[in-house]
Amino acid sequence: VKMTEAKRAKTDLSGLKVNSTKLTGDASKGREDPEWLRRTGSRSQLYAAGFKEDDFSKPVITVASPYMSIHMCNQKFRELADISGSALESLGMKAFVSHQPVISDGQTMGTLGMRYSLPSRDQIADCIETMHAGYSADAMLTLAGCDKTNAGVLMPIFRANAVGITLYGGTGRSGDHNGQKLSPGTPFEGLGKFSKGLIDIEELTALECKSCPGVGTCAGMFTANTMSTCIEALGMALPGTSCTPAALEDNQTINPKVIAACRASASALLNLMQNKITSRQIATKKAFENAITVMMALGGSTNGILHLLALAREAEVDLDIEEFNTIGDRVPLIGNLSPSGKYNVMDLDAIGGLPMVMKALLEAGLLHGDCLTVTGKTVAENLADVSVPSSDQDVVFPVAKPLAPPSRHIRILKGSLCPGGAVIKLSGKDIPIYRGPARCFDDEAEAYTAIMAGKLKAGDCLVIRYQGPAGGPGMPEMLSPGSALVGAGLGSTVPLITDGRFSGASHGIMIGHVVPEAHRGGPLALVQDGDIISYDLASLQLNLELDESTLTQRQAAWVPRMPPAGPRTWLGRYSKHVDDASNGAIVH
Repeated sequence: VKMTEAKRAKTDLSGLKVNSTKLTGDASKGREDPEWLRRTGSRSQLYAAGFKEDDFSKPVITVASPYMSIHMCNQKFRELADISGSALESLGMKAFVSHQPVISDGQTMGTLGMRYSLPSRDQIADCIETMHAGYSADAMLTLAGCDKTNAGVLMPIFRANAVGITLYGGTGRSGDHNGQKLSPGTPFEGLGKFSKGLIDIEELTALECKSCPGVGTCAGMFTANTMSTCIEALGMALPGTSCTPAALEDNQTINPKVIAACRASASALLNLMQNKITSRQIATKKAFENAITVMMALGGSTNGILHLLALAREAEVDLDIEEFNTIGDRVPLIGNLSPSGKYNVMDLDAIGGLPMVMKALLEAGLLHGDCLTVTGKTVAENLADVSVPSSDQDVVFPVAKPLAPPSRHIRILKGSLCPGGAVIKLSGKDIPIYRGPARCFDDEAEAYTAIMAGKLKAGDCLVIRYQGPAGGPGMPEMLSPGSALVGAGLGSTVPLITDGRFSGASHGIMIGHVVPEAHRGGPLALVQDGDIISYDLASLQLNLELDESTLTQRQAAWVPRMPPAGPRTWLGRYSKHVDDASNGAIVH
């Protein structure tokens, strides 16, 4: 009887086959139906791939998995994709598993490869769209790991207004050296210390070998964990899945909790299909406000701004960069998390993960509780039985007694140096004003060499330009020079201003995403050594202190630079079609 009921349940799922009949034909209409006959050749090749006769009555699910064999964040994704596919098939669906490209920011930092990282977000989205639309699938289950993959695997779900769910592969565990918690940002800062003689080569080598102990994303509240928590807050991932360690303590064996999340996500996807809940019913304006609130509360990465703007565009939600200030004005910093705090994200998971953070924010009136989520329930319903963080820990501070008050994390600046906007990350630091002379570099490597050689001094303003979405191209991260500044003891006295972006591991006085970028003739291209640059956080201004006539003369003499990418390359094409950072660096 149980077998008969199970078989009937699976057969009943044929009603969920809303798109894939275009690929297979509609078995319910009989073998002489004209459309069924027309798909004979297609089914023949599906038989060759392992289909059985009853598979043609099952809904088809796109399982998308950005995978790279030597990428610590996504190294286990082949296995996770197969686990997810098996879970879907056990429920009576047919999984179409495909893998997409993924670039490691950390591994390619400071190389040409880093310029492919942000563009890979849009390439991942396009690849998933290709597989999903190309095979007329009925829903999507996508796996997210390394930072840009979080946005990249969700963008096509919103783009198609598909029924879909995203699953995080898990965070990495903390490294350890002499009792000090380490993260992937540690060896970069170690280089700066080494350059100043603060540590020796043996100590630097120890940091190199111990900072990344195994699989999983960067351990701190860097971009990957910023986006995983934002996506859970957005409602597109199951509650409690955004902070789970990817592996057990051996740092290689997949965490059973992640395997359980694969299976739970498959069941949740089936529920969404049965209830006809599409992604844009979840990804509303209020849902994006919830995601931004969580990003501000936990001290998330500036890359979250790029990715949330891009996701909102795909969901057709009107989200302006200024709204990050509006929300930041009311949300305090409560997460004591790396890179500015002392804990990593696995420590947040150990005390209850994101749900208890969201419960505290909800009780403080900072979240919209009526937003729908992939559970089929609202945020408030999901959190009904969740407790707020206990008072005997300091991973998450109370909203009423935060680490830092509102307006002290990520701020959007405007001014004569950045008429279209720029982003500064404070992470609780109180550095309200700055004024000092520019030291300009048109190349990241040259700037890094100057820092390591001790050529910058306290009070200087380090400018690294021609690193924007079009000019980089690809908007590379400035983790190497930024970390070198911090390691050299200049992190609190030398601002780094760039039209590029920063790793989530970056801290110090980091001002990025300058718009217009230098490549497109923005004021940043006109700065010369010794020019005075100033910012004022009270007025949210970033200014180049030059008179209009001098700027006009320099603009007339300015000669555009060609980006280091051939016109027929992917980067060359990206450079031509990418929007500015204040619009999420989306591709038109």
